[in-house]
Amino acid sequence: MKKQTYALRYVAGQPVKRIFPPLSSNPLGQLLPEGKLLLESRFLRVMVWNICKQQCANWLSVLQGLSKNVQLLLLQEAQTTPELVRFATSHYLAADQVPAFLFPQHPSGVMTLSAAHSVYCCPLREREPLLRLAKSALVTVYPFYNRQLLMVVNIHAVNFTLGLDVYSKQLDAIGTQIRHHSGAVIMAGDFNTWSRQRMLTLYRFADKMGLVEVRFVNDQRTRAFRRPLDFVFYRNISVREASVLATKASDHNPLMVEFEPTQISSANERWR
Repeated sequence: MKKQTYALRYVAGQPVKRIFPPLSSNPLGQLLPEGKLLLESRFLRVMVWNICKQQCANWLSVLQGLSKNVQLLLLQEAQTTPELVRFATSHYLAADQVPAFLFPQHPSGVMTLSAAHSVYCCPLREREPLLRLAKSALVTVYPFYNRQLLMVVNIHAVNFTLGLDVYSKQLDAIGTQIRHHSGAVIMAGDFNTWSRQRMLTLYRFADKMGLVEVRFVNDQRTRAFRRPLDFVFYRNISVREASVLATKASDHNPLMVEFEPTQISSANERWR
């Protein structure tokens, strides 16, 4: 029996809520009412980090220090321990996690922490064919700037596959979401691009979606077989600064990117 896909939403002072994927053929056709803007100053700071299920002793202090003044925090392998949930609900307005598997008793998967409530939330899961473990992704949309809406994709890509079919399938599900959105997009996470074929598949997908890769001057991203695993892609938004932060609090180094909004035509400002 296939496990049901859903997101868990954590908000301070409220019970945990389950959010299921939209059923509409146009997944972005109905949005929740807009609330607080994600961007309330000139720049949007985004941090992306595979937190390795919080297995390192100093993960919390490092997370607290690095995430100051960060409006969007995209975690992979985030295990919903009491410590992480407490951090999320005390520092961010909302935190959405897509459980991929249990390790050992708390769900682990991608988690997006944000300074504003999303107006759209779509959890995605894909099972690895060899180990039968799942990897998750999350698509959220936020009120952003000047009546624009920002789509954010947080992904932990499938890892142990013999070919590219399942890897491509996971990206295709994300592509279905991006194609329905004409505005700003940020797609980031751990893409498990440890082979040339996977790198080419990811770059072809990004090009097809009109996404541009964020470049890092002092590139200390975690690598496998000399290839980086973590990426940030964007569309209809500008990059101001980008850096990789070296740490021993995980087997991945976090990425920090500062964006600023780009003026777009009124036809693309939001969905009708």
